[in-house]
Amino acid sequence: MIEKNFDIPFIAGLALREKQIQQNFRPIIGVHKWFARRPGTLFRGLLLSEFGNGPLKEIFYQANRLSGLTVADPFMGGGTPIIEANRLDCGVVGVDINPMAYWIVQREIANLDVEEYRDAATRLLDYLHEQLGPYYRTTCLSCGNIHASVKYFIWVKTIKCQECRQEINMFPGYILATNSRHPKYVLICSDCGELNEVESDKAPGECSHCHSQLKTRGPARSNRCLCPHCGTLNKYPQPQQGPPKHKMAAIEYYCPQCKQSHKGRFFKKPDHVDLEKYHQSEERWGSLEARFVPGEKIPAGDETDRLHRWGYSKYADLFNARQQLGLEISCRWIDKMTGGETRNALATNLSDLLRYQNMLCRYDASALKSLDIFSVHGFPVGLMQCESNLLGIVDEFKRTQVGSGGWLNIIEKYVKAKQFCQLPFELQYHNGRKKQITIEGEWIGTERTFKEVTRQKIVDLRCSSSTALTLEKETLDAVLTDPPYYANVQYAELMDFCYVWLRKLVSNEPSFQPISTRNQNELTGNNTMSRGLMHFQNGLAKVFQNMAEALKPGSPFIFTYHHNDLNAYLPIATALLDAGLVCSASLPCPAEMGASIHINGTGSSIVDTVFVCRTTGVVSRKTLTSSPEEIAKLVMMDLDKLKAANIRTSQGDMRCIAFGHLIRLSVWFLRERWNVDNEPQTKLKTVEEQINVLGNWSAIKEYLLQRIEAPEKQQWLALEYHEGYGGESDKISF
Repeated sequence: MIEKNFDIPFIAGLALREKQIQQNFRPIIGVHKWFARRPGTLFRGLLLSEFGNGPLKEIFYQANRLSGLTVADPFMGGGTPIIEANRLDCGVVGVDINPMAYWIVQREIANLDVEEYRDAATRLLDYLHEQLGPYYRTTCLSCGNIHASVKYFIWVKTIKCQECRQEINMFPGYILATNSRHPKYVLICSDCGELNEVESDKAPGECSHCHSQLKTRGPARSNRCLCPHCGTLNKYPQPQQGPPKHKMAAIEYYCPQCKQSHKGRFFKKPDHVDLEKYHQSEERWGSLEARFVPGEKIPAGDETDRLHRWGYSKYADLFNARQQLGLEISCRWIDKMTGGETRNALATNLSDLLRYQNMLCRYDASALKSLDIFSVHGFPVGLMQCESNLLGIVDEFKRTQVGSGGWLNIIEKYVKAKQFCQLPFELQYHNGRKKQITIEGEWIGTERTFKEVTRQKIVDLRCSSSTALTLEKETLDAVLTDPPYYANVQYAELMDFCYVWLRKLVSNEPSFQPISTRNQNELTGNNTMSRGLMHFQNGLAKVFQNMAEALKPGSPFIFTYHHNDLNAYLPIATALLDAGLVCSASLPCPAEMGASIHINGTGSSIVDTVFVCRTTGVVSRKTLTSSPEEIAKLVMMDLDKLKAANIRTSQGDMRCIAFGHLIRLSVWFLRERWNVDNEPQTKLKTVEEQINVLGNWSAIKEYLLQRIEAPEKQQWLALEYHEGYGGESDKISF
C-alpha cells in the first residue's frame, strides 16, 4: 500500500528532475500544451506502491502489468494519471469538462502509424516551403547569402503621440541580446535603429552608424511613454485605437554558409527587402478570404480582459498578416486530407503551433529564444514581440533543429511523443550520471498487435462534467487525479486561444460544437462568470462523492494539491468529509520547476501535497497529532525526506506541507461528527475552526523557524524517523 511502500526521497528526486525538462522524461506531453502537468514519475510511483509486487526502487524500472484494475481520473486535464495507468495495463476512465483536454488525451492514447504521419508531415512542409519560403529568408550581413533563414522577427509596439501625432516606438529597453549566449551585448540604437554589438551595457558608447549615444533604457515604462519628438508623456494602452500596431525592429537569422566561422548568433536591422517581403505577405493575405483564421470575438474573462485593455477584440487580432497567411494555408492543406489519426495529429499540431505563432510571444534576451504565449499561465501583453519562423530550420551540418516555434519543431516533438507510446522508458540517475532504461513490455494506446497476437486496453474517455458522472458502484480500483487549484489557472479562457482554430478543422467532433470551451460548471473560481468558493466547494464535493461511491471499499482516492492560501484548502476538506473519505497519508512531492530556493527566500512553493484517502483502512497513530509543535515535527520529517532527494525547500514549501497536514488532521478529527446536510458556509466554518484548534500556520511556522535557525538548541525533534508512517503496532482502523 502507498502508506507503507511509497518512497518519498526516490520519487521526489525523479519528480524534481522531470519538472526541469519534462519532455525528456515524458515525451508524450509533446502532443499538445496543457497547463501545470504533474510529474508522470509521481503517478507511476503511486500506482506501483499500491499495486506493484516488490520494492518500489526495483519495480519502477521493470515492466509491470496491472491487468484487471480500473483507474479513474475525474479531472484528467493533460492526462498524466490516465497515461500512466494505461501504460501499466489498467483500464482507464478519464473525464474532463474541457473539450481541449478531452481531445489532447484522445490524441495521446490514440494509435498512430508514425511512418504514415511522417510522410504526410513531410508533404505538408514541402508545400509550405513552396508557398511561404521566401517570406522567411533574409540576406546574411557576413557573406551576402540571400537565402539565410530568419529565426525570429522582433517587433516593437508603436503609438501615435497624442500631441504631435508622430509615431513612437515603445521600447521598454534597447538591449536586444545579453552576453550570456552571445559574445557581446546587442543594442538597438534609439535614433537610427541600427544594431550595435558592445562589450558592456554599463558604458555602451556611440552608435557605429549614426554616432548617437547608445541607451539601454527605453521611453516606455509603467504605462507611460515619453514622445522623443515633442516631449509629451503619453499613456498606454489605448484600447480606443484598436489592436496595437507594431514595427519590425530586428531580425535574428541563421546562415549555414558562414556559421562555422561566425561567432555567436546572427543579428541585423531589417533592410528594405525584409520589410518588402512582409508587405507582400500582407497583400497576399488581404487577397484571401479567411476560412480558418478565427474572426470570433474574444469574450470577457478574468484573463481575456487583459487583452481587451490593449484593444484586442477578436482572436484574429493576436496574429500579424504573415502569421495569418501561413496558418490559413496550413489549415487548408490539412482540411483536404481524408479522415484518420494522421489528419487528427496534424490538426493537433496546428493547434499547438499557435502558441508560438502569434504577436504575444516575447523574445528572451538572455536565452535568445522565443517565449510562447503560455510561458506564463495568462495572456501577458509585452511591448516587444517575437515572430518565429513558421516553417522551422535545420542545421545542415549537425542535422539538428535551429530555433523554435515552427512546424518542424512541432512535428519532431509529436514523433518523439508517439515513439514513447510504443516504447516507453525511464531515466535513472546514479553518481550524477543519467541512463535511459527502456521498459520493454509496457506501451501506451488502445490496441497493439505483437507476434500476431492483438491486445486491447480498456479506454473510456468522456467530455463532460464529473459532477454529473455516473459510474457503477464499487467498480474502481483507484482514483488518481489533479483537481483544479481553485483559481490558479483559467484553463478554458486560455485554451479557447487554440480551440477557436482547432474546432474549424474537426467540425464533426461532437465535443467541439460549442463556440467556446468555457462552461459555467467548470470547477475554477472565476470572477467574470461569478464562480466563487461556494461553487468550487459544492462541485468538488459532488465529484468526490461520485468517485467514492464508484471505488471498491478501501481502494485509494489520491489527488495532488497545493495553494498559497489556506482558504483554498477548506473546500478540499469539506469535499472529503461529504464523500466519507479519510486521509490516511499526506505526502510531499515536487510539482513545479525548482530553482534551488533558499529557506528564507521567496514564498513560492514547488511542492504538492499528495493526499491518499480511503473510505476504510488504517492510519498510523504517529501521524495523528493535535498541536502546532507536533505538526511541525511531521513537517520537518517531510522536509528531511525531500532533503534526502537533494531538494532545497522554501518557506512556501513548508507552508504547503503544513497545510496538507492540517487538512488531513481536520478530516480525521471531524469525520465522526460531520453533518453532510449542513449549509456550505457552515461546513467551511467548521473546518476552519478545527484548523484553529490544531494550530494555524503561524503557530506551526514559529516552531519550524526555531528549528531551522537554531537546530542545536532544539530537542523536540528527536523522533524515530525510521518508522515514518509505518510501525505494525501503530495502526488505527477507520
